Amino acid sequence: MFNVAERNFKIICVTNRQLCRGDFLVRLHKIAAARPDAVMLREKDLPVADYLALAGRVQQICRTYGVSCIWHTYFNEETEFLHLPLEFWQQYNLTPLRALGVSCHSLAEAVRTAGSCNYLTAGHIFATDCKQGLPGRGLDWLRLICNAVDVPVYAIGGITAANIKQVKAVGAGGVCLMSGFMTCAEPALLLNELKNAAGLV
Repeated sequence: MFNVAERNFKIICVTNRQLCRGDFLVRLHKIAAARPDAVMLREKDLPVADYLALAGRVQQICRTYGVSCIWHTYFNEETEFLHLPLEFWQQYNLTPLRALGVSCHSLAEAVRTAGSCNYLTAGHIFATDCKQGLPGRGLDWLRLICNAVDVPVYAIGGITAANIKQVKAVGAGGVCLMSGFMTCAEPALLLNELKNAAGLV
């Protein structure tokens, strides 16, 4: 289960059903069965009611395999883990949560939010199709973020087996992958490839 207090390097799947090849829930079964550290359900284009209904189903899938489900933006009484875009940060009373994460895109944002959450995501690190035309902020920028805060920083954006070791070397507490998990042929093979490249197995 996802535990930010354990500072082991984490690999988190971030969802995007629009990128998914095939049935979205079938793919989530395969991803959860592969046992990433968590699945972040980032379907924030959905109306709130539709998101919450989907989140309930995805949380049950994750529980079947002993994987934590991180809800994104929206939440209810069933939410255990929540990730917020910066603009939603500090708007809610979130004390019952087991963990709260916030997205940051600058050093100033990271420093400002780190005292009020359990972890940060920082990106995008490398060029990615999800941010077409925008250059990645790079490893030096990621190192600055990691050195400036006391909470784990999970890198996002263009993470692959070819660069995950570099991300780990600059101090990141883990990585988040979206398109890789949504489009790969076999999530379990991708996860094993990432773990091997990062020196986790």
